[in-house]
Amino acid sequence: MLTAAPDGGAVPLLELRGVLKRHRGATVLGPLDLAVARGGTLAVVGPSGAGKTTLLRLLLGLEQPDEGEVRFGGVPLSQVDLLALRRRIGYVVQGGGLFPHLTAEGNAGLVARWLRWEEPRLRARVAELAELARLPAELLTRYPAQLSGGQAQRVALVRALVLDPEVLLLDEPLGALDPVTRADLQDDLAAAFARLRKTVVLVTHDLAEAALLGGRIALLRDGRAVQEGTLDDLFRRPADPFVTRFLRAQRSPFDSLRASGGTVAAPPGGRGVP
Repeated sequence: MLTAAPDGGAVPLLELRGVLKRHRGATVLGPLDLAVARGGTLAVVGPSGAGKTTLLRLLLGLEQPDEGEVRFGGVPLSQVDLLALRRRIGYVVQGGGLFPHLTAEGNAGLVARWLRWEEPRLRARVAELAELARLPAELLTRYPAQLSGGQAQRVALVRALVLDPEVLLLDEPLGALDPVTRADLQDDLAAAFARLRKTVVLVTHDLAEAALLGGRIALLRDGRAVQEGTLDDLFRRPADPFVTRFLRAQRSPFDSLRASGGTVAAPPGGRGVP
């Protein structure tokens, strides 16, 4: 079973037990066992078609398994009110998924307004989270078309956190951003995760991002778990030749310099070069 940050045998907050999901007769995920402890962080990586987004949709109750069961706090999702459950889970997608006819503040407070939060409470909550997400207050009156990609993702993060959910699910939230914006948001997300102590499942193609944001990494291939552990575990103790192949495919621009015999040094004040 894949596990993230076990906490002394307590019931996992998120759990898949023998889950198998088919689309049009083809198996797209599983069989898979997975457990994420309360407060744990799991980064899910793998090639396209590995089943990463399907995994998130199952955890959110947007899809149901054909075999096995998904549990939240030890209770099968088949026995819970899915609408109420989704209010306990924040969901961030690539590109932000903002409604173009609403301002940033309108997007951030959409569900809370539907739940009839009083405006002073909502404005205070959005302002608090905008500060956490490093979203300047003056941007809250702008529409999505007036925001950069990074700003839109910050709004999406605020929206996901407004109801103070127990869980955050993030599906390639930084995949469409330029390298500088992506690096800034990675740092901000890491700080937010540490401060909020939510249970987090993050999908990404980027191993460096997975290592930075995820306490544990699960590598999927063809819907199955190949290996789970830290980045060091995957690098030093690969469970399958595909693990090494996947790690070696994570190239940086400095690989070309090394190949040509150039000298690579860490940039001043930078994170260092892989």
